[in-house]
Amino acid sequence: MAAVDLGASSGRVMLGEVGPDSVALREIHRFGNGPVRVGDTLHWDVLGIHREVLAGLRAAGPLDGVGVDSWAVDYGLLDERGALLGNPVCYRDARTDGVAAALRATVPPAEQYAVTGLRELPFNTIYQLVSERDGARLRAASTMLLVPDLLGYWLTGQVGAERTNASTTGLYDATRGEWALDLARRAGIPTGLLPRLRDAGEILGPTTPAVSAELGHTAPVVAVGSHDTASAVLGVPATGDVPFAFISSGTWSLVGMELSRPLLTEPARAAGFSNESGVDGTVRLLRNVTGLWVLTESVRAWGTVSLADALAAARDAPAFGPVVDIDDPVFLPPGDMPARIAAACRATGQRPPEGVAEITRCVLESLALAYRRAVRRLGEVTGRPAEVIHLIGGGTHNEFLCQLTADACGLPVVAGPVEATALGNVLVQARALGADLPDRWAMRALVARTVPTRTHTPGPGADRWDGAEARYAALGV
Repeated sequence: MAAVDLGASSGRVMLGEVGPDSVALREIHRFGNGPVRVGDTLHWDVLGIHREVLAGLRAAGPLDGVGVDSWAVDYGLLDERGALLGNPVCYRDARTDGVAAALRATVPPAEQYAVTGLRELPFNTIYQLVSERDGARLRAASTMLLVPDLLGYWLTGQVGAERTNASTTGLYDATRGEWALDLARRAGIPTGLLPRLRDAGEILGPTTPAVSAELGHTAPVVAVGSHDTASAVLGVPATGDVPFAFISSGTWSLVGMELSRPLLTEPARAAGFSNESGVDGTVRLLRNVTGLWVLTESVRAWGTVSLADALAAARDAPAFGPVVDIDDPVFLPPGDMPARIAAACRATGQRPPEGVAEITRCVLESLALAYRRAVRRLGEVTGRPAEVIHLIGGGTHNEFLCQLTADACGLPVVAGPVEATALGNVLVQARALGADLPDRWAMRALVARTVPTRTHTPGPGADRWDGAEARYAALGV
């Protein structure tokens, strides 16, 4: 099976093979991705993405299945003929500035949360659609498709919206598992844009004749957990008898717990947690944390410094130096992160970090502090504190961050698998195509048996985090 895994900075086509007691992945094709600024607007080159996906599927050879996952919230609009009305706009674009605040007058945040269970984030799909309510593009649109559903449509000709990604839009009823049509109407969004919902594991159908001719073979396309975090959480090697938190660490960090039903309480809303749908009717109660984006943008600004060199230097920098609120919206757009970090430190009365080592340590300790707060608040609002943290995704390569996380949270951190998203993708496909994987625990048990992980336990200085957090809180960080 081919797992098409699309990230905000790169995309891959991974070839997965699943047997009764084995699961293996191999990268077939990797390509760069990133927003393209045209005038004042940040777009995604979704046609280029489609071209690269086809190249990867062609290189993968005859396949038993194809599944597509991607980042959340961004969408393409189709006209009545099914033609794309321009490239999707990137969630980092400034068009949603102030939109959430304006919508509060029509739909108060508490009312939105009671329906959608989502934290108010400026880039949520609902705010993107509101931002173009009066535009010609939306007036001409018949259907809205999130990025993985758009790719699925081009591969099969079938229109639909897979639930794990639909649940991130701010237009999805977290309790009923359907579109929140009344909320859409109150926001002024045409409800006809919202396509039929489908579950992870549904087979969309075979590739179209035109796509099959280009690939040299025909393959069924399966709806997987199309939000990459939904697939990643499925790939966590956890067991059902130990309460766990997960951190999906990459450009973004998603810190959360898996629940059986949405938690729509005021404490959960006040703590900034979102309820997003998971595979097999689960709910991911999580908080978005601006992740390694801040560090990668800093490395880009430095120009001649590699990420590996920055991490090595950070180990020798003083511990518990300046930190920043990593979730501050100032860190959301691309730009000069070192300058923004310095400004944020000055605003809270801290000496700005100087040089690569101190700035990198500042970013990593700021991330660890955000993880600590989120994990502890999860335990408070759910009444079920985590006993272990599963850290998955690209951040698992960063051993220093993994150890800082264990120290800050005071919990063992199981790092891996790196490819949790692709694993979750192919495991859902395998089950849909007949593999004996009856539930998510069977899938996770297979991952645990076959994929190596690394465990970080809290070190001797972990108790210093209590005093450090109190000091940072007093500074307003």
